[in-house]
Amino acid sequence: MIESIEIKSIATFDSTGIQINKMKKVNFIYGVNGSGKTTITKFLYDQEDPNFKNSSLKWANELAINTLVYNKDFRERNFGKGSIDGVFTLGQATKEQTEEIEKKKIDLQELKNNGIQKKSTCDIQIEAKKELENRFKEDVWVSIYKKHENTFKEAFKGVMQKETFKNRILDEYENNTAELKTLDYLIEKATTIFGKAPLAMNLLPEIEFSTLLEIENDKIWEKKIIGKSDVDIAKLIQKLNLNDWVNEGRSYIQENDQTCPFCQQVTITEDFKNKLEKYFDKEYITDTGLVKANSEEYNRLSQNLINELSQIEVNEKANQTSKLKMESFSALLKTIESQFITNKEILNNKIKEPSRSFELIKVKGQVENIQQLIKTTNEEIKKHNQIVLNYSTERLRLIQDIWKFITEENKAKIESFIKHHSGLQKGVLAISKIVEKLRLAYKALDLEIKSLAKNITSIQPSVNEINRILKSFGFLNFEIISSKTGVNQYQILRENGSLAEATLSEGEVTFITFLYFLQLAKGGTTEDNITEERVLVVDDPVSSLDSNVLFIVSTLLKEIIKAIKKDEGIIKQLILLTHNVYFHKEVSFIDGRTKESGDTFFWILRKNDNISTIECFELKNPIQNSYELLWQELKIRDNTSIITTQNVMRRIIENYFKILGKYGDDELINKFENIQEQKICRSLICWINDGSHGIPDDLFIEHQQNMIEIYHKVFKSIFKETGHIEHYNMMLN
Repeated sequence: MIESIEIKSIATFDSTGIQINKMKKVNFIYGVNGSGKTTITKFLYDQEDPNFKNSSLKWANELAINTLVYNKDFRERNFGKGSIDGVFTLGQATKEQTEEIEKKKIDLQELKNNGIQKKSTCDIQIEAKKELENRFKEDVWVSIYKKHENTFKEAFKGVMQKETFKNRILDEYENNTAELKTLDYLIEKATTIFGKAPLAMNLLPEIEFSTLLEIENDKIWEKKIIGKSDVDIAKLIQKLNLNDWVNEGRSYIQENDQTCPFCQQVTITEDFKNKLEKYFDKEYITDTGLVKANSEEYNRLSQNLINELSQIEVNEKANQTSKLKMESFSALLKTIESQFITNKEILNNKIKEPSRSFELIKVKGQVENIQQLIKTTNEEIKKHNQIVLNYSTERLRLIQDIWKFITEENKAKIESFIKHHSGLQKGVLAISKIVEKLRLAYKALDLEIKSLAKNITSIQPSVNEINRILKSFGFLNFEIISSKTGVNQYQILRENGSLAEATLSEGEVTFITFLYFLQLAKGGTTEDNITEERVLVVDDPVSSLDSNVLFIVSTLLKEIIKAIKKDEGIIKQLILLTHNVYFHKEVSFIDGRTKESGDTFFWILRKNDNISTIECFELKNPIQNSYELLWQELKIRDNTSIITTQNVMRRIIENYFKILGKYGDDELINKFENIQEQKICRSLICWINDGSHGIPDDLFIEHQQNMIEIYHKVFKSIFKETGHIEHYNMMLN
């Protein structure tokens, strides 16, 4: 059965189109000519037509069945070619054969119903599985993706949609074998890997300070450098501790000058000069020279070292990706600078006073700390450069580590989903196997029924049935016969034996094609398809027909409608489209008591500004006759016009009591004992006798507000007093 139809972007249907939803077993669509009815039937006849590429329909339980369409195209396809394809139906079957086929049809229907039930159960399981997947998808999106989005967004590239992220989570949980890392490790690693693509870094220069330490550890600084002790002036110089002073004064003695630079007396003799030279001998000169040379070298090396370290400091402070622990490095640099300044002063003092013993501050510890800091930094730089060399590999490894972490972090949640999902999946597979088994059994039994029916089918029963209907409704001047020229075909023959097809009136062609369509709906043009279920689509079958034939067609269709509602026979659904109000009212009439049927829906198809739209009225038939409309008018109590109310009531009384009920005027009036009520009743029915030209003046002497209520009361009393209050209640709901 068709559940819904969507038509758009064709003919008078725009890009929005129409949707015919919640279709029932019986569906009535009313629409004036040109509103789009035939377009709908053309689509239902051939859904593969490229003109309907934007249209679609949905089948109940996704089970498509054969669709037979009666419209103008059907008449043109089947008439006008000299012969008509025969319709096979069950022929002269024995009672046993018919009963066997019917029994197997019942079994076939049971298989179908069971299959639909199992498929429905399977669909419920599938829906539960989808709902579980959707809940899990939303859960992991919020609790995992959103939680780690800012930190690990690079790892989520390619799966930044809810569905793909959910699938990746499940895949990683099943297949990721990476070693579990801590969150802090992953965050630190991600800072390097997921930032800008890393660039190789230069190693910090290694510092050399062995020479500096050798000078610093030289014993010369502690040695008291004095002159030769066996010179006679040595005793005085050493006693007075004047080594450095005398040595300094030596530089002021001028050659060939006997004046003392200190006392300015002529006391400097050649002998004294010789004694001074002997006192400040070669060893003394060597030691003082060594002090001076070592001091100069030490100051040079220390300054070079400070310059080198300062340059490292400047460079690394400017390097945003520096691996150097800058705070520690700067502190050590300041300390060693201070030590070098102190040592420089000590060295200068030693040069000035060689006879004194000095001890330099040892910078070895500070320099070694700096050296270790640089070494550690270079090791980090080497690791970084190794990452740069293996960036892609490291990036993939980090991504694996991240997915491993988040799946382990949410292990309980993932395992719970997998457990429930696996259970539902097993249920779906198990029921699907049952459905497939039932489908195969249905197919086998259907073939068996077709095989049985094939042996007892004939086109003659359809000929007999069409001719019976033609004769019973007065079409006596032609009949259907089996064709003499073609196998399994019909011809239309006049009483005189001539072919009648070319001389039939439009109304006759319409009627006979419709009778042919009804036989086709019960059988088939081949022996194989006479038992197939089908949907009937009927478009204006009463076009060009006389009014008496209209009732014949509606009667035939109502028989089909009754069978559909009882679920009897192979016709499972009817879609009827018409522009004829009277035909619509007649064919949709159920009985005098039942106004609505749960198996029937109503629509009105309209066209405004050359665009078709549709309105659904569900169980309520929107096509009403004039009698029903009078009652609808009476329901509107807002209407305070006495004249309008009075005339509506008069027309209802005329239709119901005078024409249908054969009540006389006095019979109705005398039902009331109250004189005033008798007058009001008389005023209501006097229009029947006087027509619409006279209005009793005595009714309008006063214009009291309660007059309308009095009219309603008397009007109801007429039905009550005559025993027809049920009709009154029914018409006013």
